[in-house]
Amino acid sequence: MASRTAHEPAALRSPARIPLRPAAETDPPAGVRAGRIPLFSPTPHVPQGYSPKAFVGEVVPFGVVAFREGHDRIGVHVRLVDPAGTESLHRLTPLADGTDRWRTEIALDAAGDWRYRFEGFADDFATWSHAAQVKAEVGVDIAVMSALGASLLSAAAGEKDRPAAERTLLRTAARRLREADAETLSAVSTDAALAAAFADRPRASLGSVTDWLTLTVERKRAGVGSWYEFFPRSEGAVRRRDGTVRSGTFRTAIKRIPGVAGMGFDVLYLVPVHPIGQTNRKGRNNTLVTEPGDPGSPYAIGSPDGGHDALHPELGTEKDFRALLRAAQKHGLEVALDLALQASPDHPWVSEHPEWFTTLPDGTIAFAENPPKKYQDIYPLNFDNDPAGIYAEMLRIVMHWVGLGVKIFRVDNPHTKPLQFWEWLIAQVRSAEPDVVFLAEAFTRPAVMRALAAVGFQQSYSYFTWRNTKAELEEFLTSVSHETSDYMRPNLFVNTHDILTEYLQFGGRAAYRIRACIAATAAPVWGVYAGYELIENVARPGSEENIDNEKYEFKFRDWEGAEERGESLAPLLRRLNEIRRSHPALTQLRNIAFHWSDDDSVLVYSKHLDGAFTGTGRSDTVIVVANLDPHSVRETTVHLDTRIWGIQPGDGFEVEDLITGSIWTWSDHNYVRLDAFAEPVHILRVKERS
Repeated sequence: MASRTAHEPAALRSPARIPLRPAAETDPPAGVRAGRIPLFSPTPHVPQGYSPKAFVGEVVPFGVVAFREGHDRIGVHVRLVDPAGTESLHRLTPLADGTDRWRTEIALDAAGDWRYRFEGFADDFATWSHAAQVKAEVGVDIAVMSALGASLLSAAAGEKDRPAAERTLLRTAARRLREADAETLSAVSTDAALAAAFADRPRASLGSVTDWLTLTVERKRAGVGSWYEFFPRSEGAVRRRDGTVRSGTFRTAIKRIPGVAGMGFDVLYLVPVHPIGQTNRKGRNNTLVTEPGDPGSPYAIGSPDGGHDALHPELGTEKDFRALLRAAQKHGLEVALDLALQASPDHPWVSEHPEWFTTLPDGTIAFAENPPKKYQDIYPLNFDNDPAGIYAEMLRIVMHWVGLGVKIFRVDNPHTKPLQFWEWLIAQVRSAEPDVVFLAEAFTRPAVMRALAAVGFQQSYSYFTWRNTKAELEEFLTSVSHETSDYMRPNLFVNTHDILTEYLQFGGRAAYRIRACIAATAAPVWGVYAGYELIENVARPGSEENIDNEKYEFKFRDWEGAEERGESLAPLLRRLNEIRRSHPALTQLRNIAFHWSDDDSVLVYSKHLDGAFTGTGRSDTVIVVANLDPHSVRETTVHLDTRIWGIQPGDGFEVEDLITGSIWTWSDHNYVRLDAFAEPVHILRVKERS
């Protein structure tokens, strides 16, 4: 099972702050790097020394490898300093025997840079307690162990930072040990109250600390959100009698906002809204032949009307754009804008800064290519000819839109620009506006995608779109939730205007339901492209794109009519977003655990959040059981490791299906029947037992 350790002690999932004490530190000899208590492999961790990141409210696992020679016991703390400078100390718990890994989980509650370091120490009470128990059991060295224990307890009782009641407890236990008999030694060495007192305020000797590390905590929207992509020009577009189309505008697009908000989305992502070039303008389905009135690709940015800091005149004015931003905010939506750093041949940059592009031997400028695709209407930037000029201009463009109120950018093809540029740009923007969020649309090699996240991108498109089988999904979701989660946040878009996978092309309505259910529950950030709710699944022949791609033409959709006829998936999307808002376990990335089924087409996973982190004091557990075959009914048995949410194997518990409302009594082995044509997925809430 690809999951975190199922039998973690409860303390690991509900850590408490302990009183601050100076770190016990022993300086190593000159030239020696290992501390007296070696501390290796601290986490969170990002390759190449970049800072890990989290979002406000995220439960972050802090861990380290710690050990010492021999059999004496050790303890480990993590010392945190929040952005305001307030320190807190947290005790780590050892994981499985033999691993020497220690961990605790802490919910971070403020945006900004946090500092942390690990502190290892020789735990004198734990060492004595363990030895005393062993020797009391066999009747060896009773007097010696009693005397050692009395001395240790008396010294601890003299520590003035301990509460009076605790000091009395310690003095009383020390007096008892003077009886020096095996029964008393056993009783004192196993006393839970004493163990708790030393867990809160350990009696420490020796010790080591790591260097201070930094963790960047960003606003919640950087890590939690439901995205909805649409083309403003299609919303309110009108077909004229001659067959041409009058474009929709920002004002007409405002009319679609209540429908998007009504489905529970909280980020409204707009494709580029800038002027579109005429030279080499693409016609329908990316052809080189245009018809009168073809609007062109919004990614061919720039015309005599302006470039990246301008608005397409058919969409409206800056006043109209601000009105859309206000309307979105009124309905609980934040607007994300596409940032596509490229130019049409008509962009002002081409004449003003020809050095920003690549000139071919024949004197022409190279257009963009992604073989076999060719984009004759787009010139990519060449960042090596005038890096200072390009860097400054790109920063100006971003800050222009930030100044208008845009705080989220979906970045088109960032992997085609230098990595150091993104590191610089994101740092510059965040130094002025820490709340700005960047989503990397980089469907490329894993190392490149991870590097973009490491240097600053808050969110990343991912391979989720192409992971469809049980094995593929388990491997993918395990990777993003456990291996790269310290810095890379996947945004599980189910489709885009450019991507219509074979699974969606041929899976019909069931495939659309299945993918939405998994995306909405497997990660805190997910998204859909407009038309998903209408199951637009006709592809261009031999392609993973929609036929009549909206990137090259207007789309006319009957949103209300489809829902009235029961043809729309809008009610399901609405319910999924309601479930996400009601279940804090679904706002976390790192807590996914996979379980088993007897059918390779049935995926089973859970997300659990301890009551210490939910804000209600009650734990939250959601189980997802999905039939991945959109063409059949599947009957199987699922097998759950219920210890993850504190229920012993064999014990019964109630679950409620959050889609249908059905309630069942489950245990660790359960029969399920999932009909792809009716209800292909169970999303189950584990009801707390009274």
